[in-house]
Amino acid sequence: MIWAILAMALRQIRRNAVRSFLTMLGIMIGVGAVIALVTLGEGATSKVKSDISKLGDNLLIVSPGADRRGPEVSVATPFTAADLEAIREEVAGVRLAAPTVQKGALVVAGNLNWRTSITGTTNEYLEVRGYEVERGRSFTEQEVTAGQPLCVIGTTVEKQLFPGGEALGQYVRVDRIGCEIIGVLASKGQSSMGQDQDDLVLVPLRMAQRRLIGNTDIGTIYVTVDAAEDTAQTKTDIEDLLRQRRRIQPDAEDDFRVRDLQEIASAMSSATGALTSLLGAIAAVSLLVGGIGIMNIMLVNVTERTREIGTRLAIGALAREVLLQFLVEAIVLSTTGGVIGVALGLGGSYAGTRALGMPFVIQPGIVLVAFGFSAMIGVVFGYLPARKAANLNPIEALRHE
Repeated sequence: MIWAILAMALRQIRRNAVRSFLTMLGIMIGVGAVIALVTLGEGATSKVKSDISKLGDNLLIVSPGADRRGPEVSVATPFTAADLEAIREEVAGVRLAAPTVQKGALVVAGNLNWRTSITGTTNEYLEVRGYEVERGRSFTEQEVTAGQPLCVIGTTVEKQLFPGGEALGQYVRVDRIGCEIIGVLASKGQSSMGQDQDDLVLVPLRMAQRRLIGNTDIGTIYVTVDAAEDTAQTKTDIEDLLRQRRRIQPDAEDDFRVRDLQEIASAMSSATGALTSLLGAIAAVSLLVGGIGIMNIMLVNVTERTREIGTRLAIGALAREVLLQFLVEAIVLSTTGGVIGVALGLGGSYAGTRALGMPFVIQPGIVLVAFGFSAMIGVVFGYLPARKAANLNPIEALRHE
């Protein structure tokens, strides 16, 4: 019997193809919008995590200056070489610690120039920050200790100063200091905050301190935590050590900051996740609108087919058979719209992620929920018209014009 009812439902849907398509349109849009928005949101979350991981694995950033907001300004006391050694030797979870000093400067090559960030550091910086030398080499320990005028540049600097040429072995002038290019870094692209990670010049720490900055201070220390250790605990240990070394009283605020990139990644992921849920909930409203459209069309169908219903009831059809027929029609409309909506949602989200440069992350659970919700809408919103048809009086139905 169910196959006969299904065949009748399909025949009735084909008989009014345009009306049936318009009825399904709300479901198609709703399901497609939910899947597309949630998939785009998941892609954005995945991109944020990927971009932050490019900054370094298990990374802590130790920088001078209190974490204050408002008009109050405090003088940031820089770190010393002794602070760096204490972090390396006395904090158990530290695997690598890279000291840095930074200065914006004009880099000149021939008749071309480019203003960029000059970072004085050691070779640990490359591993801590996830950089790789694509061509050439990094500094030797002797070159770092002696502070020789050598530099490793990012691809953005190479493109600006040596368009179409080879930078290795060339000399540039960094803030009036001649510097030989010994390496070019592999490109990392933009960070999630829009910062160009390839726009930098690395020089030996001692060279930057003596010839660019003019002192032996250390600005920022990048710390890689051992994979077996808890970054939160290592962060606390570094804070305790620096408070002790900088003689900060128990009731006084820190005059430095230790930022955990895992905490930043979690906060940004939570924000994008909340936004994805909000957009998905807004898109789900269109599913309800589509359900109301199905109910409205099915009620019109009942009115138009009153005489047909009366004839079926008069020749012996049971009320539950009439109810089932109209219910099946509503379910077929909603599930067909759901299938098309899933295809549209996945196709649209794939195109959107490619256009925005985000990964395409399918959430099977969301696809199943959206499709299941569309089928449930067919049952819920199709029941009232089906019940109305089943409860018609055969005699009154036959009299209907």
